[in-house]
Amino acid sequence: MGTITARGLNEIAGELAAIGDAALVRRFLESILTPREREEIAGRWELVKLLNRGESQRHVAERLGMSLCKITRGSRELKKKDSAFKAVLERYERRHRGPEGGRT
Repeated sequence: MGTITARGLNEIAGELAAIGDAALVRRFLESILTPREREEIAGRWELVKLLNRGESQRHVAERLGMSLCKITRGSRELKKKDSAFKAVLERYERRHRGPEGGRT
């Protein structure tokens, strides 16, 4: 990763982490990303959520209309020791569980 890219990602990550306003973050993402990029990111998020819930790679590929290669990449990312996907998903799941432990 080049110096400019690394610096830019660090700056963006810091600002997004500090915002605390989901609507503003969404507007920012809609401004900075193309519709296709937003679709890609949302699709990847959906696939890791399904994999994290125990869905098979084949089922996820069929359900989302994605290649098994893309699904396998998501699965590998979830299995990494310090997986950022896993950390964010666990946080997401905790925040969206209902009072009885179910999904809201």
